[in-house]
Amino acid sequence: MSTTPTAVTCTAVSFAWPDGTAVFDDLQVAFGPGRTGLVGVNGSGKSTLLKLIAHELTPADGTVRVAGEVGYLPQSVTLDTGLRVDEALGIAATRVALHAIEAGDAAAEHFDVVGDDWDVEERALATLGELGLGRIGLDRTIGEVSGGESVLLRLAALLLRRPDVLLLDEPTNNLDLYARRRLYAAVEAWSGVMVVVSHDRDLLDLVDQIADLRSGEVTWYGGNFSAYEEVLAGEQDAAERMVRVAEADLKKQKRELVDAQVKLARRKKYGQKMFEQKREPKIVMGARRRAAQESAGKHRIMHEERLADARDRLDEAVDAVRDDDEIRVDLPYTAVPPGRDVLTLQGLELRYGARVEGVFDLRGPERIALIGRNGAGKTTLLRTIAGELEAVSGEARAHVPLRFLPQRLDVLDDGLSVAGNVARFAPGATNNRVRARLARFLFKGAKADQLAATLSGGERFRAALAALMLAEPAPQLLMLDEPTNNLDMASVRQLTSALESYEGALIIASHDLPFLESVGITRWLLMEGGELKEIGREAVGYPS
Repeated sequence: MSTTPTAVTCTAVSFAWPDGTAVFDDLQVAFGPGRTGLVGVNGSGKSTLLKLIAHELTPADGTVRVAGEVGYLPQSVTLDTGLRVDEALGIAATRVALHAIEAGDAAAEHFDVVGDDWDVEERALATLGELGLGRIGLDRTIGEVSGGESVLLRLAALLLRRPDVLLLDEPTNNLDLYARRRLYAAVEAWSGVMVVVSHDRDLLDLVDQIADLRSGEVTWYGGNFSAYEEVLAGEQDAAERMVRVAEADLKKQKRELVDAQVKLARRKKYGQKMFEQKREPKIVMGARRRAAQESAGKHRIMHEERLADARDRLDEAVDAVRDDDEIRVDLPYTAVPPGRDVLTLQGLELRYGARVEGVFDLRGPERIALIGRNGAGKTTLLRTIAGELEAVSGEARAHVPLRFLPQRLDVLDDGLSVAGNVARFAPGATNNRVRARLARFLFKGAKADQLAATLSGGERFRAALAALMLAEPAPQLLMLDEPTNNLDMASVRQLTSALESYEGALIIASHDLPFLESVGITRWLLMEGGELKEIGREAVGYPS
């Protein structure tokens, strides 16, 4: 990697969580100029690495050096709803001093605060405009902006600081299609060092190189994510061929060892017969027996060594093939017969102004996509159906058991293990049953005993999904709010396979169109202008 003044260097870095779960051991990696996409399976340590670089975490051993200022956008953006926009951007004090000078107050402290930043307001408004936030101005409070706008606002604050190194952790989470295009443009325009963790293929296709974090080591691939996938596919084909070759060699060595043992047994039997018949002097026969035993021992050792080598080659070949386990779980009690009433919304008026006119019915195992811009009211609708929010007027009535998985995944108790959390939702299930079911969600053995607080974003989602889908009574209506946030590509495939086993009705609020297509959506609902409307698939690319 290049050794520019703005490079990031991690040397012999080790890090473990307080419960002893190791993340890195002697990690060596450096990030230079350009945009780097940091990829890897959930739990590989991507977010942890960004936090180490941002000095939000401290390594147990080794050093993390950054030459220059770091700007860090975490996965979960939480802003004080009472803050004004200019305070969130970090320019409030400069604005106050600037306005005081413009009003004729020539106090020295005002000039000290402004420094050389005389165009701070113009730059701030221009940055907000580039991110599609020009309409919110600098004096509104954060409580008036949506979750997606909060992400863009935090990014705007970072861009205004002009850091040397920009770290982005799943920046497109919660962003609608319009906001994502704005973020893509900001990423394309970035000229410093950028490291971005994302499951968004379109975003990863804007990077200059891919850093693949796997088993505590980073492998570099030139080009964007599409180029990386091509190279990786070739590597995996070669790895799978090597497994087949190694398996064939192992079978061959086993056959040769068995053949050798049979031949040696025959020789031994013949030698014993000759010894018993005493056809040669005793001293000669004894010497021949000793020589035969030595030869047999060497022969056996040679074949055993060959067999051990073949096993080692097979192990190495298997290790090179990536393990993309899929969730496979049987959920028969979630089944909903066609035509059965599942949900009725009638004259529903929600908080913050959104509404559902007339009567909306969901019947049978329908799969509904709920789409719309950030702030349109999708989450408010789901929370109202789930009973977490009171409707202003009208009715939301579920006719079957339902479960709701919110964006923030707060259905888990961080103080409990994964198994403990699932047991909360299924108190009648035995410990063995809980663990057997969890294994199908890829929490096997000690993984089921891991505390929820130590899980990665994708693991946390998988644990929350397991808790809800294995709950008693079985949910026949499952509502998911932005479920692919924080999930890597393999985890999205795992989620899709889990939902293939689910036989109830689904409502999914998401901006991830490829994912929605993959789960077999039957109806598309658009929340726009405060109203819920049914649209055709061809109209899903809602106006920009």
